[in-house]
Formats: sequence, C-alpha cells, structure tokens
Amino acid sequence: MASDLTRKQKHPKPPGAGPYVLRPLLHDVPLSPDGGSSEDIKINCIDYYDGHLYIGTTASELIHYFQIPPDPTDPTSSSQFIFASRIEPAYSEPPSSPSGSRPGVQQILLLPRIAKVCVLCNWTVTFYSLPELSPVFEPIQVKNCNWIGGVDLNDGLSAPAEDRARGVTVLLSLNRRIQVIRIGDDARVVRKIDFAGSVFSVRRDSIACVADSRSYSLLDVDRQQKIPLMSISSLDNSQPGGPFGQAQNIASESDGGLLRSSSSATARPLLAPHDAQSHTRSTSLGGFITGNVFDPPTPTRSPGPPGESSSRTQNDTNKPLPAPPRDPGLLAAQAAGTQSPARTSSPSKLGPVFLKPHIASPSSEEFLIVTGTGPLDPGIGMFVNLDGDPTRPTVEFTRYPREIVLDGGSTDLSSSRPSIGVEEEGYVLASMAKEFEDGLHHGLEIQRFDVNVGEDEAEKFWLEIRGTGVKDVAPSTPIGIRSLLQTEEMLFEEVVELLCQRRFSPFSGHPDTPTMSMGSFDSRTATSMAHLSQEKELFDRELDSDDEPLPADWEATRNKEGEDFVRSLAKTSSRLAVWAGADIWWAVRNPLLLQLESILEFAYSGNDQTTTSDSTKIRGQLLSLLGTIKGRDAKTELEFMTLGYIRQRASVMLLAAFLDSPEPPFADNEVAAMEENLLNGDLDARVVLALIPALRNEIVVSRRGIWIYGGVKGLVQKYMSTAKASLVIQTVTSLAPNVLRFLRRFLTAWRKKKGFGSIPDEVFRTVDASLLLVLLELDQDTPKGKTGKTGSIRKELYDLVDHGLDCFDRAVDLLETYHRLFVLSRLYQHRKMSADVLATWRRIIEGEEDRGGELGDGEQRVRGYLSNISSQALVQEYGVWLATRNPKLGVQVFADDKGRAPKFEPTQVVAILKEEAPDAVKYYLEHLVFGKGNTEYVNELIAYYLDIVIEDLQASPSSRETLTASYEAYRALRPPKPTYLRFLTDNAPPNDEVWQSRLRLLQLLGGGHDYDTAAIRKRIDTSFANNQGAGAAPQQQLLVPEAIILDGRAKRHEDALRLLVHCLGDYDTAVSYCLRGGASIASAAPRHCDSIPAREAQTRLFRVLLTEFLAIDDLSDRVEQTGVLLERFGGWFDVLEVLELVPDSWSVDVAAGFLMAALRRLVRERQESMLARSLSGAENLRVNYDLLVGIDEKGPVVDTGE
Repeated sequence: MASDLTRKQKHPKPPGAGPYVLRPLLHDVPLSPDGGSSEDIKINCIDYYDGHLYIGTTASELIHYFQIPPDPTDPTSSSQFIFASRIEPAYSEPPSSPSGSRPGVQQILLLPRIAKVCVLCNWTVTFYSLPELSPVFEPIQVKNCNWIGGVDLNDGLSAPAEDRARGVTVLLSLNRRIQVIRIGDDARVVRKIDFAGSVFSVRRDSIACVADSRSYSLLDVDRQQKIPLMSISSLDNSQPGGPFGQAQNIASESDGGLLRSSSSATARPLLAPHDAQSHTRSTSLGGFITGNVFDPPTPTRSPGPPGESSSRTQNDTNKPLPAPPRDPGLLAAQAAGTQSPARTSSPSKLGPVFLKPHIASPSSEEFLIVTGTGPLDPGIGMFVNLDGDPTRPTVEFTRYPREIVLDGGSTDLSSSRPSIGVEEEGYVLASMAKEFEDGLHHGLEIQRFDVNVGEDEAEKFWLEIRGTGVKDVAPSTPIGIRSLLQTEEMLFEEVVELLCQRRFSPFSGHPDTPTMSMGSFDSRTATSMAHLSQEKELFDRELDSDDEPLPADWEATRNKEGEDFVRSLAKTSSRLAVWAGADIWWAVRNPLLLQLESILEFAYSGNDQTTTSDSTKIRGQLLSLLGTIKGRDAKTELEFMTLGYIRQRASVMLLAAFLDSPEPPFADNEVAAMEENLLNGDLDARVVLALIPALRNEIVVSRRGIWIYGGVKGLVQKYMSTAKASLVIQTVTSLAPNVLRFLRRFLTAWRKKKGFGSIPDEVFRTVDASLLLVLLELDQDTPKGKTGKTGSIRKELYDLVDHGLDCFDRAVDLLETYHRLFVLSRLYQHRKMSADVLATWRRIIEGEEDRGGELGDGEQRVRGYLSNISSQALVQEYGVWLATRNPKLGVQVFADDKGRAPKFEPTQVVAILKEEAPDAVKYYLEHLVFGKGNTEYVNELIAYYLDIVIEDLQASPSSRETLTASYEAYRALRPPKPTYLRFLTDNAPPNDEVWQSRLRLLQLLGGGHDYDTAAIRKRIDTSFANNQGAGAAPQQQLLVPEAIILDGRAKRHEDALRLLVHCLGDYDTAVSYCLRGGASIASAAPRHCDSIPAREAQTRLFRVLLTEFLAIDDLSDRVEQTGVLLERFGGWFDVLEVLELVPDSWSVDVAAGFLMAALRRLVRERQESMLARSLSGAENLRVNYDLLVGIDEKGPVVDTGE
C-alpha cells in the first residue's frame, strides 16, 4: 500500500514513511554466559513458537525465553519475555579446525508438529524437545553438517495425528551428499542424495532449491534429479560446462559423470593438499568443508562476505564456505564493506568471488535466488518456478545482501499482515550495508517483489535501527533478520491516538476575550454576543430541550468505546525478527496511516519556513500526497478511516498554510484541491471555521460537542494556539479577499450535504450563519440597487435566504447589523412571516437605511404582496397605510377582486378609509362607480368631486382666473371648433387632481345616474354665496358646464341654452341639446336605449335657441349662427315665426336657404297631399269593385220574412 502511494512522491522520504517499522521484542539479551562482557558474542539465529523464543549465539549457547501474556484488563499493555534457560548444545569440533573459529549455534530448526527442535552448533546437529529443550535421541549427533532444513513449506505447523506419527522430513547438507531424514519418535535416514557441497536448501513438496558455494540447483528429492541453475557470482567461470537448465539424474553411484560434476563443485582449486585429504577422510554421515578454517575474523563494522562468521550476525544460512579469494586487498575490502583499491583492475584478473547464497520461496510454485558480482556490487533476485523457468521480473538490490527474507504476497499466508486483512503486498527485506556521508550504515533495504515497475526504478525503502529508542546501537552494527516460525500479534497505539474520536472545543484560548464578528458592534447583536464571552456556557448549552440528561461520565465512556473500536482495527501481526548486538526487534508492517502520517509530519515540520519557495514546496508535498489517495477505494474499515483522516489532516494543514500564506497566494488549482479534500474528507465544517477567528463566534456546539480524529484535533489546537491565530479581536472585514472567496465556495458546497442524517443540525446552523456573514461582506461592493444576476454574489445571497437558513435568529441579527433590510424581508418571506415582511418593507419605505437598495418601488411591491396573502387583518392594516401614503395605490388593495384574503364590503371599506385614509375615499368611490358600476355611491362621489373643485376655486384666485380664461379662450375659437367638454378634456393638466376631478364630476353629472340635483345646486350656491356680485351668479360664471347640466336636469332649458350660447359660445352643443330634448351635454353620443325626444319638445327648444342666437352680442356671430341654424334645422321652425323674429335689416341671403327649404318643403307637402288624395280615390274604387264582385258571386238572397 505504502509503496503505491509513495512511488509518485518525488521528495525525499521522511523517517517512518516506509512499509516496515521496528518494534521492541527483547533488549539487552545476556549473551555472555557468565555475565561478563559480551562484545565479542553475537546473535546468530532466532526462532519463535507458541510463546517461546530461542536465541542462538556465537558463544555456542541456546538461550530460551518464555513470553508472559499482556494484562487483559489493560488494553495498552504488551507481552513480556522472561528468561527461562540457557543450554550449550553438544558438538564435535573437527580436528582440523583452528582455535577460535567456531561459529557457535548456526541454526535452530523448530518442528512443532512433532514437538522437536534441531540445533546446528559448530557443524554438529543435535535434537531437543519443545518447548523445554530436553535432549532427545541421545546419543545421536550428526557431525560435519553444513545445513539442516528443507522442511516442506507447503505443510502447516499442525497436522492430524496420523501425519504426526509419520514425522517431519528434513534435509541434512553434508559435504558429499544430502541426507533425507524423517524425525518423529526417532530420527531415521530415508534417503541419501549424491549432491556434494550443499550449504542451503528450501523445499516445496518434493522439489528443493539447493545451493552450494558456487551455484543454485533445483533438486527433486523423491526422483533424485536436479536441474542446474545459474552461478551465485556471475564472475565465477570455474563451473564446468554441461546441460545447464536440463534435468540430470543423480540416483546412482554408477553415473560417474554426474558424480564427478557434483564433486567438482566441492573440490576447490584454492584448497591445500591436506585439505583435500581431509575431505577423503570424512565420516560416513558427510564431509566437513575444510575451506572454512581459513575464514578470518573481521571487524565489527564490516558487513563482511558471506563466509565470515565471526564478524557478522548470522542466521540459519550461516555455514562454512570455501576458501577466501586470493587477493588480500579484496578480502579486506569485503570485510570492511568499503571500496577495494584492487577494484580498479578488471574482474577477469581477480580470483573467484564467493558470495553467500540466498534462497527464499514466495509461493508454492516459486523460488527466489540471488546472484551478483561481488559483495560491494548490486545483487539481482531472480524468481524461478519448479522447472527453473523465470516467473516474474527480477528485483535489484543496491548491494549484494547479507540476508534476505520475504514477507507477504498473494499466496503467502504467513506474512506480517494486519488482523483484518485482504490480499497484501509482497516485500523482500535485505540486510546490507550502505555508505553514507557519516560512514557505513547497516540497515534493511525493503522493496516490493510482486509488482512490475516496467522501466521505472523500483521504489526502495531504507530502514535502520536508529530512532527505535535503543541506546548504544551504532549505525555500523551489522543487522540480522529472520522469518520466524510463528507470528506475534501486536497493537499500534499510535493508530489509536490518531484515529480515536476526541471531543474538540473551538473556543480554546482566551475565554474572557472572545473573538467577535462585525455584528459585535451593533446594538441589535448585543444579546447574541453577550453569551460568547463565556465559552463554556456556549459549549455546553442545550440545543434541544427534549434531550435526555447526559451521564456524568458520558465523555469518558465514549472515549473508551472509541478506543476499543480503533484498537480492534489497529492490531497487526509479524513473524520477522531483526537483531543487532544484544537487542531484538519485530519488523512489523507499518500501517498505511503511520506511513502517510510521517509524510505529513515531515511537511509540517517545515511549516515554519517563511520563504515563498519553501511554502510552495510544502504545498506541493501535501497536494501530491492527496493526489495519490484521490479516488482510492478503501478495502478495509481501517483503510477507510485512514484515508479520511489523511484527507482531513492534510487539508487542514493546507488551510493553515493558506490562511497564513505570503504573497503570492495559492494558485487556483491548489485552492480547488484544498476545497475538494476538505469536503471529501468529511471534516466537520466547524473545525475549519475554528481556524478563522473572525468566524469562530458563529460556531454552534451542542452539549455533546464536536468529535474529530485525535490527530486532527491536535493539529487544529496547535494552530489555534499560535500568536497569529489567537488575536483578541478579528472581524470578518480583516479577512483577505481570497479567504472570503474560499469560504464562499466551501460553505456553499457544504450546504449541499443537508439531509444527511449523520451530520448534526448544529453544523448547518454554523455553516449557514458563516456563509451569510461572508456573502454579506462580499456583497458590500455590489452597486446599490443592483438586482442579483446569475453567478453574482447578490444572487447567491438571495438564494441562501430564499431556500432556508437553519440559523434564523442569527441570520436576522446579521442582516440587521449589515442594514440589509430587503434581504431580511426575503428571509421572512421564506418563513411565510407576512407581518414581518410587510413591517420590514415599511421600514425601508419610511426611510430606514437599506444598504442594498434592492426594494425598488416599495409601495408597488407592498401592493402586490398584499394580494397574495390570506390575512384580512394584514391587508387592512397595510392597505390603509398604503392608502395614506399613496391613495390611488392603496385603494387598489381594497378593490382587488383576485386577492387571497377575504373580501371587504364596500361600506366597510368606505368607513375604514374615511376614518384612517380620507384622501383615498374618492379613489375607492371612483372604483365603485366607474369600475363596478355601483350607482349607490354616485351622490357621495359627486360630493367629493364638487368639494375638491369648489375648495380649489374658493382658495385659489389663480384657479378662478384660469377657469375664466378657459371660457374666454374657447369663445374666441372660430368655427368649426370642438365642444367645450372636448376642449376642456384636451387641455386639462394630466396630473392636476382638480382638473381631473372636475372632468369626472362633469362625467357623473351628465351621465344617466340618479343623483340629488337640488342638493348639488344648493352646495354650489352655498359655496359661492359670499362671492356674489353684479351680473350672473358666481356659480354660473365659474361652473358654467355644471350649471348647464343641472339646469337641464331641472328642466330649465332656457337657462341652459342661454349659458351655452352666451357664456360658453358652444353653439354645436346648444344644437345637440335641442336635438336631445334637453339631455346632458356630457354624453358624447346618445345611447341606443335613450328614448327619442318628442318633436314638439325639440321644436320648442329650437325656438328658444333661435331667440338666443338672435341675442348674440357679436353681429357676425349672430348672423352666421342664425343662418346656419335656420338652414340646417329649418324643419323645426315655422316660416312666419321666423320672418317675424328675423330683423328686417338683415339681408335676405341670411334666410335664403331657410326660405328655399321652406318653399321646397311646402311644394313637397302639397304634392304629397295630392298624391295621397289620388291614392285614396284609387283605393276607394278598388274597394267598390271588390264589393260588387262579391255580391255577384253570392247572388240574390230571398228573405221570406219568416
């Protein structure tokens, strides 16, 4: 897991970022049997099973430790090892072995299926019982043995009873052959294989991979066949030619060629003659490889070549090898682990290079073998199957390893995997030495073996003993490693500390001086800000009164439950033991959490850098890490929590850097990545806001508090405790524009999580309040009165309040603080708080500050809103208020037939308006009379109009002069001219209420409505009683049209015609008046329903009109109008009467038309009369004819008189 995530990291890997860590197993092992100095005594091999630890040393001792289980009542306790026993395995020293060259306990082979252990000590194998190490099979000893092993790795540790009875088969590598023995109740030789010089073997079923001092081979134990593989050293040209890679039969002694081939692998050209003789005198159980007597001791810092037993930590592959190279300089270089001065020569001129063979088996069908050129050169690991064919890409080691182990892989069920595991990565761990600036360092090189990196270099990790808490372990101390027989379970408390949920308080720091937002400075926010001065009260306040009381120890209980849960996930197991000096560790798979956490800590440790390049580098590291886990699907619950934790912690670190970043700020893609991970990491938004003091007081916390990962909590609290983040007072106005824009996007995205049951309500209260505050601050730059367009800050602000805020009270407080009354009204609208909406609009209309200026035509908006609400009381209240301010608009509220509120009765509305908005009564009456045709209120409306006109004429001399001037102007017009009413309408000022009222008055007076004519005339007469003077009455001088209409309604036609002719000079209207029989002059045309006046009435009125025309002062007008009247309407006049009235002085031309028409009329009448008589005579003749015909048809009738 780790390598996949860190392969993309181009930065140096911090300590702890590797896939393995070291955990203490046992320290200060008493290597010296007498308690003295143990500097010259080393650990050679280790194995562990069923709580028993066995340690073999170079002092030829086997030390036994017993494990004490951890305290079950203390989940944090760990197991302890106590000393059990110390034994010295029996051995036989070869006679040719020099003094001090004994390697000690070389190998411990545990056989738990049969409760036995085989110990190889100084090339002698002895047998003991498990676990107490009592000798068995005495006096059997196998001498001159190079290696004991070859246990079938496909077999489990436990087996049925019948399998245990058959025992366990192992391989003994003797000098001239390999013995196959079965160990059970006794030890018996099963088979002898002619394979000389073998020093190492690993077996799967019947196939064993075997190595001698020069090459590797595959060996079929049952069929006694072998397949030669490659040489251990690629520089070794001493191998004889032969069928490389082909199966060879080694079953019988008669195969001389094969025997010679096998013996040639053991015959060394560098051995002395007496060495070769010692081979021939070896015992029947195997020969002793005498080349080992030449292995010199090496310094303690040397990684040493594989054949050096006295200077390095040896495991089960530590065994005698052939003679050292000829070149003493190369040998010294190999021993010291440094460059040899002789390496400048070509390899062909050097002596043969002997490398320690390494064999491991990653799966039931594969073996791993390691080859190289020299101990200081890189090594190559090759994977071959049971037929010797390569199976997967090779692995490369920086230097030829001292030891190797495999761990994990798709088919390795014995790896150091977590307790809840899935298919795990396979790693190869190699012990080696590397040269650093401060000298030679021993450590473990770790890399994957189950991935194909292609042309890229494989990701390698370097693990040293340093940093494990052990003193006096120098980097130059050689390191041994061994895969143990049984795994050991252990717990990562660091994981528990990081992933366990902890209660977080966002108000840490200065409880007496809380941070404040801009709202702190407004009186309306005094109440809400007062409680912020006591953080604990805010932290513990109860948001839901229905919540049950919390137990006193509820927090401790929750902490314990969380710790227990995480501990169940944080368990892992390991079977890898690492030792250096007298100390032993477990090599444990490093949890993904700790690997990534070390990368974060490494980046965070550089967070104090102030240069732009350093800040950019840190951001790059964090973003690169987040990029590696983006889109990664968790396979286990621990991995799910790990990825979430890393996203949260890394994004918080990015946010902290973003808030404190110097110029230039974060790039857009960096901010976007930070926002994405803050959201995807499911970090409580209140934690993010806690990092911003200006918004910290918007955080709402329930009694149960905020619970976040312990690692995130520590990071946030550390940032909050810094001087820059803990300023006493910060306002939202102090935030940089890029921070405000980030908060706008982040909080808006967070609101989309509404409805998730896992998120407490108080989170959204906090988010909504903070987002509202941010948008209000950003919107201050929007021009006043500008409406919200798509994508604008103002549009987002509208959307926020229109779609509901969970922090209603706080939202009201903030909007009042920022004087955004229109936005406040939208908030009320969403809550359907109609009264508050109207009250807020009224405040704006009446002049209270609204900094947004978005209301526009407030009165019209109130008018429209009132038609959409159902409260009659509100409609009445604000309808009256609106009618007081704008009578015309206010009346529309009461006149609206489509409103949702119950309708008002007209009498009720009139009464309300008369009492509270008298100026609007007239408009409502107009609606009733003109709009609804309700004649009931005509008298009342006429009275309103008349009052307006009369009051204006009484109060304003200029109005009187204007009115008089209009009469004079009209009279001065020459025919043809419009009627006076048309003239008045066309010249009336559009916005003059008096003129419009007079027009409406004339319309009502001249209409067909029933009204009290006498009362109206009395009102007019009374109004102008004090202004009467000589001549015409004042009302006749000022209100001429009204007087004409009233005279007509009162049948005073003579007065009406006189006013029309002499006061107005409206001759056409006078003619129309006569034609209509004295009907109203205000009607433009007679309606179809009006009755046609009698001709007698018309004749009488025309006679009066003629009299008035003959009385016109202006002679020309008198003559012209009289002539026109007589010519057009002569039919209504008597000729004799006209001739009597027309002055004799007038020319006959004036009446010529009339006279000619009269004569034509007389002629026409005479002719019509004659025609009528003729028609009557003809009709009489016809009747008489019809009578006679009828008599003839009936004939005579005889009347008998009876």
